[in-house]
Amino acid sequence: MPTGIPATPTADTPLAEFSHQALRKVGRFGLVIAIGSFLFGYDTGVVSGALLFIKEDFSLNAFEQGAVVSVLLFGAIVGAPLVGRVADRLGRKKTLCLVALVFAAGIAIAALAGSYPMLLIGRVIMGLGVGGVSALVPTYLSEISPAQIRGRVLTLNQLLITVGLLVSYLVDLAFASSENWRAMFAVGLIPAVGLALGSLWLPESPAWLMNHGKVEQTRSLIASVAGDDAANQTIDRYKREGKEREHAEAEQTSDRKGARVLTAPRLRAAVVVGLTLAVLQQFAGINTIVYYAPTIMQKSGLSASNSILYSVIIGVINLVTTIISLRLVDRVGRRPLLLVSLTGMLVSLVGLGFAFVAGWPPVLILVFILLYIVAFAIGMGPVFWVLLGEIFPRQDRAAGVGAGSTVNWTANLVVSLAFLPLVSAIGQGQTFWLFAIVCAIGVWFVARYVPETKDRDFIAIDADLQARWKHDAAHA
Repeated sequence: MPTGIPATPTADTPLAEFSHQALRKVGRFGLVIAIGSFLFGYDTGVVSGALLFIKEDFSLNAFEQGAVVSVLLFGAIVGAPLVGRVADRLGRKKTLCLVALVFAAGIAIAALAGSYPMLLIGRVIMGLGVGGVSALVPTYLSEISPAQIRGRVLTLNQLLITVGLLVSYLVDLAFASSENWRAMFAVGLIPAVGLALGSLWLPESPAWLMNHGKVEQTRSLIASVAGDDAANQTIDRYKREGKEREHAEAEQTSDRKGARVLTAPRLRAAVVVGLTLAVLQQFAGINTIVYYAPTIMQKSGLSASNSILYSVIIGVINLVTTIISLRLVDRVGRRPLLLVSLTGMLVSLVGLGFAFVAGWPPVLILVFILLYIVAFAIGMGPVFWVLLGEIFPRQDRAAGVGAGSTVNWTANLVVSLAFLPLVSAIGQGQTFWLFAIVCAIGVWFVARYVPETKDRDFIAIDADLQARWKHDAAHA
């Protein structure tokens, strides 16, 4: 087991000063941590193809089919804040191992389910794991990353989610001819076991160690990988951030603890930005594509296998674009990517709505879906999780990311449950136009309230956040 972890240096430290060995270790640690994100993507995506056959085996009506999809989200809503609290108490690496075991249990129950209720139980347990990694992985990745590559490392979260989605579509396609939905679920046991074993190799987060008063252990861990200078810089920055927090707390009479700390005035701006982006990401409609793409395409007259094949194409485009975003997030910055992304999603959704209303052929529907996926994957998909890991102070990061993840999953649930009823009530094209309106609101919100976090430490990020919030309040 390694004895060190690279520092998160001050923002003005050139990336060239960090050794290739240190950066490679960050990458290796990040990839292992992000296996959890792979499971996130796999377990949310695999049901899209499996549902085509589950509904036949268990004779499910429309409501029951929706429940198979959405019940995972209930588990995720519970898992995100729960894991945040556990991670603050036990540490990041131990919690990651526990989450992997939860995944394995849920997948096994779902794959072996002999009845509809047992399948739902398995999906709920899988959801606990999905919610858990959605809160834990961005926190852990943020805390092991040098500022100069923090965006790229945090983008591993979304990258592995898209890899998981693509693999789930490929597995669905591989088992479509045999209609073996149980095997589709069971394949997820492989990464779950890999995550459990890999977590034993990971170091603890230096931020968690520092939060628990283990200063010398923190210094030793960082120095063994990144050197003494980087270790001293990081310890000094942690202490400076701690003093800033103590000063802010001294001006208040609150004794808030745990998630209640997020109600503190000093965190108001970060909470508003994080939770609003969490809602916007889901209300823009991304998971109607992820969960219901085969169903949408099947309604266009395609067979089950061809519908799943279209999902594979969507998954490939999603992955390729996320890889491009991985290269851009630390070069272009977070705000430009978000603005370009939301604008592209807006245009694509308007076109997709016209395609359904006018009855255009399935290939044009696929084109607009692919353009939407490209726009989402270049910005709104990965950058939301990057920002969520950057805008909260070190001591409150797990609680903040957990709250953002919980709201994200809640919004996901609302959209997933509302999508098919909305389509029935107002039409498929008109439903996508509603998502386009959300994207327009998102462009306005990002331009007004979201700070740039590229190459900045928390003190600079927080100052920008507070200035935007106070400026708006002063002119209210």
